[in-house]
Amino acid sequence: MKTKKKIDTRYLVQLALLIALELILAYTPLGYFRTAGLEISFLMIPVTLGAILLGPAAGAILGGIFGLTSFGTCFGVSLFGSTLLGINPFLTFLVCVPTRLLAGWLTGVIFKALYKAEDKRKEVEMQTEEAPKKAPHWLSFGVASLAGPVLNTLFFMGFMVLFFYSTDYIQGFASALGAANPFVFIVLFVGIQGLIEAVVGFIASSVIGKAVYSALHRS
Repeated sequence: MKTKKKIDTRYLVQLALLIALELILAYTPLGYFRTAGLEISFLMIPVTLGAILLGPAAGAILGGIFGLTSFGTCFGVSLFGSTLLGINPFLTFLVCVPTRLLAGWLTGVIFKALYKAEDKRKEVEMQTEEAPKKAPHWLSFGVASLAGPVLNTLFFMGFMVLFFYSTDYIQGFASALGAANPFVFIVLFVGIQGLIEAVVGFIASSVIGKAVYSALHRS
């Protein structure tokens, strides 16, 4: 019982720290890198780390918080978000919040499944004495770290296109970009910004996540 209580307390403390980090990034310039007309967001990194370190439920919680802070910017902070809010508040909420919650949860599911698969593969290899005793698990950390920002972009853009692509506002962007269909619009709209966010999130989450996960499971 004491061990379970200790684990639960540690889980809550770690989750609280990641929530605090998410809020700091959301409400300070630390969460964004602005240059050459680009706005690179780092807000998915704590979500991905939580999904890796604490599991799918924590990923969903952190993703939901990310989504809520994003939805909050639609109230006068973000011109793009404010315009979508004016068109349909409920659909704007769906674009901002459930998409991030789902991305966080699925990242945790992907990591958990791959981690177990690597353990099973390593057990088989160990029976032939052809492998080291411990699995490095780089595949699970790497794939999950990339899945976080990629899923966030896919779900956000997918929902936005589903709900708002036919509106005059989004059609204005599509025309300006020369997008002939929703798929081309997503590719052009995300562009280099989405690629940079994915790369930064992949590097940060895989390296930090692997190091912290190893440290926590040694204690």
